[in-house]
Amino acid sequence: MAHSRSKIWVHAILGVKHREALITSEIEQPVHDIVKSEFEKCNCVLDCLNGTTNHLHTLFLLHPDCSIRQVIKQVKGASSHAINRSDLMQQKFAWQVGFAAFSVSESRVPVIRAYISRQKEHHRKVSYEEEYKRVMLLLGLVLEFEE
Repeated sequence: MAHSRSKIWVHAILGVKHREALITSEIEQPVHDIVKSEFEKCNCVLDCLNGTTNHLHTLFLLHPDCSIRQVIKQVKGASSHAINRSDLMQQKFAWQVGFAAFSVSESRVPVIRAYISRQKEHHRKVSYEEEYKRVMLLLGLVLEFEE
């Protein structure tokens, strides 16, 4: 094989620091645009992005030259800087330490895409904390919440 090929779908969740409800409906689109721009700068194809006031879900194709950690570090750092520079909100914006990221098989991409698109509806019934706990238990991961 002359060239390496990869196609790795990643579902990543980014929480606002202290789970504060900072991404209001008035600034949601500009915040999403900033985050999308940062994924593009990492050469990752962002398939979908949605969330609520205190967290975002993303589904993206990981660029073969990058690690998930590198991409998320860049996206979080640069987007929080851009959000603060843009004066979208009066208080300082920051993402919580860490992130959650999961590989997604090609056959499950439509399911995850639909799940992400329904975030607002989903969180009328289930809190971010409860969702996080369910996902961690489902995947057999250790529960940790950054305070």
